[in-house]
Amino acid sequence: MEQVSRRRIYVERTLALIKPDAVDKAEEIEDFILKAGFTILQKRKLQLSPEQCSDFYADQYGKLFFPSLTAFMSSGPIVALTLARDNAVVHWKSIIGPVNSIKARETHPECLRAKYGTSDLKNGLHGSETFSAAEREIKFMFPNSIIEPFPSKEATAEYLSRCVNPILLQGLTNLCKHKPHNPCIWLADWLIKNNPNKPKICDGAIVEEAE
Repeated sequence: MEQVSRRRIYVERTLALIKPDAVDKAEEIEDFILKAGFTILQKRKLQLSPEQCSDFYADQYGKLFFPSLTAFMSSGPIVALTLARDNAVVHWKSIIGPVNSIKARETHPECLRAKYGTSDLKNGLHGSETFSAAEREIKFMFPNSIIEPFPSKEATAEYLSRCVNPILLQGLTNLCKHKPHNPCIWLADWLIKNNPNKPKICDGAIVEEAE
């Protein structure tokens, strides 16, 4: 029988900003985002102060365009969006295109910055550069967000070795001994009953320590 290989999909999150120069086209842009396969997890319309813009773009501090950038980004309302899909960071960056909207019209005429931006500063949209930047920026725009970090390969292997494999081995050993008619159901029930991490239920009795 031919085996069908299934590609694993890892869902990422990234931050998208519709900047002041394109905020009147927000509904149109959001429609494009959904058609591109993204899910909009969070959305808010807000206006940042110059100080907040400085904090958000702290990695750009010291560059010649920094004062103009913070002044522009605080000049009007913006729309912040948390987007999710597989390979979200890279995919969103490819959709919005190069930073300079004028050059984008020449090299990437179909991208969103070519359509909605007018310069390298007023380029309509923002996208997180990296996965770690996305985590920081989402937390900045949505302070109540809970973003669980992805465990490393080593941490995952250590957790499986310490918490999963021992009890699973016991279950499989008992399964071989009992040879039940429905092994999957039997093993599932055994794991539920013998889960070492299941909550301990107190019967209400109070045990007083001897003085």
